[in-house]
Amino acid sequence: MLDRILELCGRAYGEDLRECFRTFADPVHVLAVADGIIVSHALWITRWLAPAGAAPLRTAYVEAVATDPAWQRQGFASAVLRRLVREVARLELARFELAALCPSEDGRPLYTRLGWETWTGPLSIRRGSSLIDTSDESIMIHRLPMTPPLRLSDSMSAEWRPGEMW
Repeated sequence: MLDRILELCGRAYGEDLRECFRTFADPVHVLAVADGIIVSHALWITRWLAPAGAAPLRTAYVEAVATDPAWQRQGFASAVLRRLVREVARLELARFELAALCPSEDGRPLYTRLGWETWTGPLSIRRGSSLIDTSDESIMIHRLPMTPPLRLSDSMSAEWRPGEMW
């Protein structure tokens, strides 16, 4: 199954994401299947995002949103993302407080249509006791039932990880 997901992501992104996928701890995949073929995909991993120096929030961090180019513009990515948000919002054991992702420019209109909000405040990565400025990055959030009050203009940090920081 993972090979089929990687093939789909390869077609969508035009690159091999195998090494990137190896950095994801305990990913949960959401798939759209048509005619027995995986046509769209997204996954989430648990990350800890901390707004404005507050305690980190258990976050469903979304990665590898991809739709096969031959199946794009047919609503599959929207369906996958809606399902993903429903699942992380209802997971009683995981208790996610937030969903977040780092959008591509092409993906931003889709996420906005689905209720994702652009974080406008400064971004950084926590590594030990240091903060690494990542103001050249952009993230979007989706509020969940357990999301505390947040101001999009506040600062936000995430823990360091191998590969792409956001």
